[in-house]
Amino acid sequence: MNKIVTFGEILLRLTTLNKERFTQSKNFEITYAGSECNVAVSLSHFGMDTYYVSSVPDNPIGQSCINTVRQFGVNTDYMAKHGERLAVYYLENGASMRPSNIVYDRTGSSFSLIKPDHFDWDLIFDKCDLFHYSGITPSLSKSTKELTFYALNEAKKRNVKVSCDLNYRSNLWSPKEAQDTMIPLMDYTDILIGGKKDPEIMLGEYVETEEDDSYKKLLVDLAKKYNFSQVGLSMRESFSADHNDWAGFFYNDEKVYASKKYEIQIVDRVGAGDAFTAGLIYGLFNQLSNQEIVEFGIAASALAHTFQGDFNLATVQEVLDVASGDVSGRIRR
Repeated sequence: MNKIVTFGEILLRLTTLNKERFTQSKNFEITYAGSECNVAVSLSHFGMDTYYVSSVPDNPIGQSCINTVRQFGVNTDYMAKHGERLAVYYLENGASMRPSNIVYDRTGSSFSLIKPDHFDWDLIFDKCDLFHYSGITPSLSKSTKELTFYALNEAKKRNVKVSCDLNYRSNLWSPKEAQDTMIPLMDYTDILIGGKKDPEIMLGEYVETEEDDSYKKLLVDLAKKYNFSQVGLSMRESFSADHNDWAGFFYNDEKVYASKKYEIQIVDRVGAGDAFTAGLIYGLFNQLSNQEIVEFGIAASALAHTFQGDFNLATVQEVLDVASGDVSGRIRR
């Protein structure tokens, strides 16, 4: 079985109930989440061997976080206990024309202060088939930026394949800061995944028009410029906070493949891009055809919009059913 390792910060997520505003809410729903953890959980649900590299404080909240990740079948042996606090993010889900809103409280978190010697890299990369990171990790602090370069260099020394989800977060850094960091990191990256505008914001790579052909050309150009083996791009069209269209492109073997488009009534959109990433990774490591890979990735991420919380809890069969056209949502009994 393939060993997939994901690397990044996990956070305590506090969500207002019933789509209330922060200023209204007297209660929050508690979950745990983080981009790279979301990928690991999704792949574990797909039956893959997943490991998560992160850091949490050595206290009951940190242990609760580890327990949550474990219950979804993700191996947590590489998670370090360090520092005094777990990062937090607050989520106010939007509705209709009111957008969702996220507030981060990450400064001084356990992960933001972590150093390379907190991890056993020989053990992490032993028999590792893929090491996955995102553009969120180097944005968090000087330490995590240095750690990202260190980890990717260690992966490359051992000939481990590396995937990256660009994952731009405007609350964490500016486009210039992102480009100054992410462009050099592309030298270590084999598989690139992102949202529609991520290549423009984080790599300075623009499309000529908003037509599909321009985005397909962008994938080809990115692959040639940075020597990526595969490139995936999710394409969101937003009509309102809870009504979107969702589709994607996938480059492999010198050709771009387009998925079908889904119209989604959103329960919770946070983590949908991570579900797309996990779907592509699953397809690549399970001998799906290129067209099947992009269809699986987009169907998986479409389903992720229907779950409360960041984690995509869809099974392989559920994803395959949606990809094959079963989108009626009829009750099963």
